[in-house]
Amino acid sequence: MKVMVTGGCGFLGSHVCTYYRKMGWDVISYDNMTKYELERTGFNVELARNYNRDLLNSIGVEILTQDIRNFDELLTASDGCDYIIHTAAQPAMTLSVTDPVLDFTTNALGTFNVLEAARIHQIPVATCGTIHIYGTGINDTLHEEKKRYIRDPVAISESHPVMTGTLTPLHASKKSGEDYLMAYIHSYGVKAATFRLTGLYGENQFGGEDHGWAAHFTISAIRKKAITLFGNGKQLRDIVFATDVCTAFHAFYEKQQPGIYNIGGGETNTISLLECIDYLEEVLGRKVDYQFGGERHGDLKYFVSDTSLAKKQLGWEPTISPQVGLKRLHDWVLENKRIFNV
Repeated sequence: MKVMVTGGCGFLGSHVCTYYRKMGWDVISYDNMTKYELERTGFNVELARNYNRDLLNSIGVEILTQDIRNFDELLTASDGCDYIIHTAAQPAMTLSVTDPVLDFTTNALGTFNVLEAARIHQIPVATCGTIHIYGTGINDTLHEEKKRYIRDPVAISESHPVMTGTLTPLHASKKSGEDYLMAYIHSYGVKAATFRLTGLYGENQFGGEDHGWAAHFTISAIRKKAITLFGNGKQLRDIVFATDVCTAFHAFYEKQQPGIYNIGGGETNTISLLECIDYLEEVLGRKVDYQFGGERHGDLKYFVSDTSLAKKQLGWEPTISPQVGLKRLHDWVLENKRIFNV
């Protein structure tokens, strides 16, 4: 069996490539090796950018340095594959505002290209969506506790209204990818699914202030760098560990039930920004320096996934708790301190 993973040298993509190599599949990593997010982090950019590529090389993954925005290259590379897993993305709301062209061409056009390749090759495809497409209208339904926002009902299902409240180019580009995916299911019978992901974290994640907050907090705490909490720090997510998402991708391949799925930690795996800092202080045995900043445009203050559809249709549910996952992330950062200039 053979799978192509777009964004294969990225955080989630590297986990997916590793997962399938361990299963004995042939794996292609298709990645343009962009550095635009890393250049804003203060890390050793070259070491960070090459870390996952070198890891994948060592386990026999075929590395293609190409761009999902180039359809001809994508179509050729995916010929002979049994499955496409599309993790390549422009994931940051902040960067979508500063560079909407990059956001559109990567998320909307790139996803369209992947779907068209899957249609032509007649193979299943899974893509990475985002819970941000629900919009900030959820913010109007919240109540505050000491260190987190709460909501009744707690979990939010796929049938909840989308694109509410304040929108950014990221909302539009990711929703466009979802719309095309559903169109390809309905019009061409493509076996396709998109995962509305929330709070993704794990090893191999070079999180910065723009994206990947759990990793950003962990790396900053170890570097003894002050963390800026945009808003009051009570923002809540049901974080999901990267390897749990890998099992979701394979669950879709096995079941091939097309559609849109919330893939998150669910009600048992929630944590707020302030609670994450508390946990890091416990692990590090010292105080973590943080400060408050203003709220960010388009920020979603709360999300907890109702993952019952994924359990029913795919037989999938998360297995790794925040306590276990954050400790694994912490240990990985310590093992790679030179990348983070610690």
